[in-house]
Amino acid sequence: MDIEQKVAELSKRNHLAEDGGGAKRRERQHKEGKMSARERIEFLLDEGTFEETDKLVTHRCNDFGMAEQKIYGDGFVTGYGRVEGRLVYVFAQDFTVFGGSLSEANAGKIVKIMDLAAKMGAPVIGLNDSGGARIQEGVMSLAGYADIFLRNTLYSGVVPQISAIMGPCAGGAVYSPAITDFVLMVDKTSYMFITGPDVIKTVTLEEVTKDQLGGAMTHNETSGVAHFLAHDDAECLSMVRELLSFVPSNNLEDPPRKACTDPIDRADSALDKMVPAQSNQPYDIKDVIHAVVDDGYFFEVHEHYAKNIVIGFARLDGRSVGIVANQPAVLAGTLDINASVKGARFVRFCDCFNIPLVTFEDVPGFLPGTAQEYGGIIKHGAKLLYAFAEATVPKVTVITRKAYGGAYCVMASKHIRTDVNYAWPTAEIAVMGPEGAVDIVYKHELDTAANREQMRQQKIEEFRDRFANPYVVADRGFVDAVIQPRETRKKLIQALAMLETKRDKNPPKKHGNIPL
Repeated sequence: MDIEQKVAELSKRNHLAEDGGGAKRRERQHKEGKMSARERIEFLLDEGTFEETDKLVTHRCNDFGMAEQKIYGDGFVTGYGRVEGRLVYVFAQDFTVFGGSLSEANAGKIVKIMDLAAKMGAPVIGLNDSGGARIQEGVMSLAGYADIFLRNTLYSGVVPQISAIMGPCAGGAVYSPAITDFVLMVDKTSYMFITGPDVIKTVTLEEVTKDQLGGAMTHNETSGVAHFLAHDDAECLSMVRELLSFVPSNNLEDPPRKACTDPIDRADSALDKMVPAQSNQPYDIKDVIHAVVDDGYFFEVHEHYAKNIVIGFARLDGRSVGIVANQPAVLAGTLDINASVKGARFVRFCDCFNIPLVTFEDVPGFLPGTAQEYGGIIKHGAKLLYAFAEATVPKVTVITRKAYGGAYCVMASKHIRTDVNYAWPTAEIAVMGPEGAVDIVYKHELDTAANREQMRQQKIEEFRDRFANPYVVADRGFVDAVIQPRETRKKLIQALAMLETKRDKNPPKKHGNIPL
């Protein structure tokens, strides 16, 4: 074979690899509203930066007629490229080849890029669209999943790991995305579940559709498995790029900083009237966030789940920050099981990757009720407490209104190593609200009073004036300053600039035992 023939042979094999399962199957993907694996990678990465690895890998299975069905790449496209100039590693499952199923061979391809990503300190992005383990390979495909799970775990907190679910993801395949930092799903075309509708019907007699069981909205709104909801592949991939813009490439770097044209001393007078005069009236904490952050832009995470707490990324003077905020417009901003877990997971991510935490606090306490107690609100609420206390990144808290009871302690209080704590003049910081406090402290007097209700209202007002304000805690140094709401942006930026060189660490240990 001469040189021209050898070059032609390479071109032929490259073409076969790029053709995957063929034009007809790709067309079927397009009709379902889905891009092909290679189209997804091209859309995700900076133009012309993708370098493919293991393009000519084939499976090694000879059972069930598989020896005659070998396709270069074996259903996975793997490699590396750039997002806004930064190195990332990526794999995409090609549903046109054996339904994107995982084999021993293509699991090896993923493992290889994950190991490279850890060595280079670069994010790993998985574009999932697979029917699951390749049944013909038996335990070898399961071993491939376990090899991936191990690396998901070992590299957790070392490099960011992002999973975009852009088609089916079922059975053991779901555990890799579940370990990764963020899961994105595409409405109507993606789904995740351990056991499918047919198995569920056989075992429990329940009838449920794929979308109801494990669709994008189910996991964004009900289970909390997914963090982002996209309406098509393009939006999903754009979200991945946006997410990466807020996070560093690895745990030894700081987040990327962008030029800021929004004045750092910009004051917003609307903030002075944001909190209603009546303490039981709701307001939208997102209005506070938008008024404070650079250009009013807030990239919300877990938007549809546990809406009584708000989490997401923003910038202050170009610095990336993670925001955690109670939402008085939903369940009065109380902390429940789902909100606690949602907040804790996000706090720990930010702490892993050197992203400062800004907390906006308006919390009347933990949600009461038998469902919460039986569901384990004690241990789940402790997760959020543990996460905030463990975090060593710069931490700044703003108490806008209520900070009652144990929830006051949990929400990044001074007592759990928060660096700078501010309160607005509208802040109410106490063991509980005035009404409940009066009913306990003055129970005997009220029970024997002739004018009980009048006396009760008088005591409530006295209690509110004396204790439900920020000045008692300011007197103790539990908040560093009571600030004008309009100055919140300036104060936060000043605090974060001061904290830029913060160094803190936890006692030496293998790892803590978070109450899971």
